Amino acid sequence: MPMIFRLKNILTISAIVFLCNCNNENSEADSIAVKSITAADTPDTNKINLINQPPLNYVRPGAPVPLKNMFGINAYEWNFEENPGSPNDRKHIYEDNMVLIKTFSAVRHYLNWNRMEGGNKGDYSFNPALSGGWDYDVIYERCKKDGILVLADLKNIPQWMINTYPASSKDNDNAPVIYGKSLEDPASYIDQAKMAFQFAARYGYNKNVDKSQVKVVTKKRWNDDIPNQPNIGMGLIKYIECGNERDRWWGGDETHQNAEQYAANMSAFYDGNIGKLGPDAGVKTADPNMQVVMGGLASADIKYVQRMIDWCKIHRGYKKDGSINLCFDVINYHLYSNNGDVRTHKRATTGIAPELSNNGSIANDFVKLANSLPQHPEVWLTETGYDINQESYQKAESIGIKTVLQDQADWILRTSLLYIRYGIKRVFFYQLFDDHAGGTSQYATSGLNEGIKRRPAADYILQTTKLMGDYNYIKTISRDPLVDQYTLGKKTMFVLTIPDETGRKGTYILDLGKAKTANIYHPKAGADVMDKTQVSTINGKVKIEVTETPVFVEAGMK
Repeated sequence: MPMIFRLKNILTISAIVFLCNCNNENSEADSIAVKSITAADTPDTNKINLINQPPLNYVRPGAPVPLKNMFGINAYEWNFEENPGSPNDRKHIYEDNMVLIKTFSAVRHYLNWNRMEGGNKGDYSFNPALSGGWDYDVIYERCKKDGILVLADLKNIPQWMINTYPASSKDNDNAPVIYGKSLEDPASYIDQAKMAFQFAARYGYNKNVDKSQVKVVTKKRWNDDIPNQPNIGMGLIKYIECGNERDRWWGGDETHQNAEQYAANMSAFYDGNIGKLGPDAGVKTADPNMQVVMGGLASADIKYVQRMIDWCKIHRGYKKDGSINLCFDVINYHLYSNNGDVRTHKRATTGIAPELSNNGSIANDFVKLANSLPQHPEVWLTETGYDINQESYQKAESIGIKTVLQDQADWILRTSLLYIRYGIKRVFFYQLFDDHAGGTSQYATSGLNEGIKRRPAADYILQTTKLMGDYNYIKTISRDPLVDQYTLGKKTMFVLTIPDETGRKGTYILDLGKAKTANIYHPKAGADVMDKTQVSTINGKVKIEVTETPVFVEAGMK
């Protein structure tokens, strides 16, 4: 496919305008930011709707969010343990892949229920899984050792459950009930609730689980096999997700659930429907402190979540403190930046820069809903990303002299910067490797790594994490160019970006107070760290050239 050129000539007019002291704890930082006016000699066709622009100088209440929380990844067990040099060894980490995985602060583990209870109902296995031979203990122990948060997404249904369906309806994406059971009744989901109990009892932090309720298959698969061993309270997993995209509108009738049906499902999964399903059903029954994450919504429909909340009011009631007895701890949705609209099922034709999408306003709506609840549940985005193949409607494109991979890297990094502005607590990209290398369908080529090497998108994430992963987002002080302020103790870092997809450039002037120099960092494809330059300031002020690749600036020597 021919390279797409979309360059615009620009005329930059700089005017120094000091921002006011906004009477908050970061007033000193406000006083050092200086604004520049950028105008194009041709109209900019990529205007951002005001509803999708972040508020200026707004410091969100509550604990600040470190930038590294925006750098999660979706992955599978074979990404950890499948060593091409030793394909039958599934009890050890493949170190070449682990180097790539450690780029990310968190992993959303696509965990197929069938691998842990696939053959016979009630036959649970974890180390090894009877289906595939994977050792989940090894994976989770390594992640904890390397400081990687794991979100275990218990998804799909096991083969024994699939077998209860007629041939025309057999699908591992069916709602997690035996064929013929009511999707409105929490009791119909007891088998999944029991699986969730076993997982939480093993990998959670509660060491006082009733051992008589914990079950694993201890038979050997062959003579010298190392069989499963029961365990409780291993302290490896804090977050578990119930299913994946249960609001799907595609597929057979048995594959999707409306909001009320999914709430019934979540109630069973969460705590055995308030304990009604017995002593071995539900995550909270095994570990009251494990956090239950709502399955990522495909439609990004806030009304779906509200209906689930309303179901909880009716069927789960209220706690002693007057709050609704919710069946989830974290709100979760999926959203990819493109020129369509998943909420109305408007078909997209291409991916677009995140700031030009409706992602900002959607995130804002989800966070507002979460903050309206006494529990203030966190809001996570567990799937987003871009393809590199140019036949996908979710493709990143080549802009100007940038390659598709470079543009994918820009948009991935800017996606993280966007969501942290709106109060999203974690972002997970789809995904570690291509689902189908060389494929032409959507999401087939969204990998951030290839072989045993990082793509530029992963380079940028690694570099940003090294530079300022522990810095907390404070606020946005300019919209075009976007200028975000982060702090870590007494240190301040500014991140500057042109929110466009045309090759547009601009300038911004920062007043760094008494600093005699400024350190300027640019992401670099193929490197472990950003390029750094140090420039002298003029009376503490420095003029920064801003492009569609984020640039990072901090004060140098005083």
